[in-house]
Amino acid sequence: MHVAVIGTGIVGTCTAAWLQRDGHQITFFDSQEPGEACSFGNAGSLSPSACLPVGMPGMWKKVPDWLLDPLGPLTVRWRYAPAVVPWLVRMLRHSTRDEVTRIATALRSLLEPIFACYDPLLAQAGAQDLVRRTGCLYVYSSREKAAQWAWGMNLRRSLGVQMVDVGQEELESLEPDLKGRFRFGIRAPENGSTLDPSALVKALHAHAMAQGARFVRQGVTGFERLGRQVTAVRTDDGTATPVDGVVVAAGAWSAPLAAQLGSRVPLETQRGYHVTVRSSNLQLRHTVMAVENNLMVNPMAMGLRLAGTVEFAGLKAPPRYERAQALLRLGQQLFPHLDTSDTTQWMGHRPCMPDSLPVIGRAGAADNAWLAFGHGHMGMCMGASTGREVAHLVAGRRPQIDLAPFRPDRF
Repeated sequence: MHVAVIGTGIVGTCTAAWLQRDGHQITFFDSQEPGEACSFGNAGSLSPSACLPVGMPGMWKKVPDWLLDPLGPLTVRWRYAPAVVPWLVRMLRHSTRDEVTRIATALRSLLEPIFACYDPLLAQAGAQDLVRRTGCLYVYSSREKAAQWAWGMNLRRSLGVQMVDVGQEELESLEPDLKGRFRFGIRAPENGSTLDPSALVKALHAHAMAQGARFVRQGVTGFERLGRQVTAVRTDDGTATPVDGVVVAAGAWSAPLAAQLGSRVPLETQRGYHVTVRSSNLQLRHTVMAVENNLMVNPMAMGLRLAGTVEFAGLKAPPRYERAQALLRLGQQLFPHLDTSDTTQWMGHRPCMPDSLPVIGRAGAADNAWLAFGHGHMGMCMGASTGREVAHLVAGRRPQIDLAPFRPDRF
């Protein structure tokens, strides 16, 4: 088949790579270069342990205070509030213990095979050096503080995630730069990360192109259809490209295209910020999650990346880089000796669903169109496994994962 893949982020690129392994011809469509948007600015985590949804039990108690703090971990710009409040209410409905257990179980099924799904793609692209498997440390100011998050950690353990308690002495031995602010940790030894998420996507995309893929640098406006078959993809310049099938993997921009294919989904953008400290003098070997501060810290090829904030303001509002600066100040508090003389900042659009589960499955009104988006802050984690499962769907094979929790019509 000649398959159009709309989106050149991590999900679209991995999906194309798996489709090529089945012998399909690929044409990419995207108005941006490969490896941009969230695939450029994410925290780089590759975490089988990251199976907890955004909405957790008791979260509703914290939301009012968060919303009143424009630089807090979760905020809504007031002009956007009427549009997003119904979505937030729906998210909170998915934050009961039973719902969180159901969602975490589904997420774990996509996360557990991270490396089994990435390894063949990295090998064929010669990009193995962009991924490391050194583990992740969830760190806390004390063991007593860690107890506040025990329910979620125990849920992870019940789903097969390896989680190892680490006392203060061992923690400081593993990561001397953590000395002073953190006295207890939990190590997830199966976790990994990428040294450069954008370079990883670009490497996979370059290999796809070397294998015969085409890249149309245009945004997609719609489709031509004959009955339940998509016959062509229409782009901004008015061109219609004939295709045998299409995969929508356009991240936060996917909902209008999915609607044209008969699947209306409540997709929202959680605007994420990061600061990369290019002058960092820290010698971290693990990805570090400062749980009490909701801060992810990842040593990368270009410096130390600090990420972990959520803003609801839609796709069009300009960035509020004060949020990035707040991340930097937090990093300076946690690591007082951090050299911050050279930094960069970024904002991007995470594509999010109210139940924290991505959309993976056939479109509602087209038999040769598939949807793969809504991965939130875990696109890098789930990109390769999503690609493998979409390739199974395109080929008519039985998926290796139960995709029922991710079906487009679940709403």
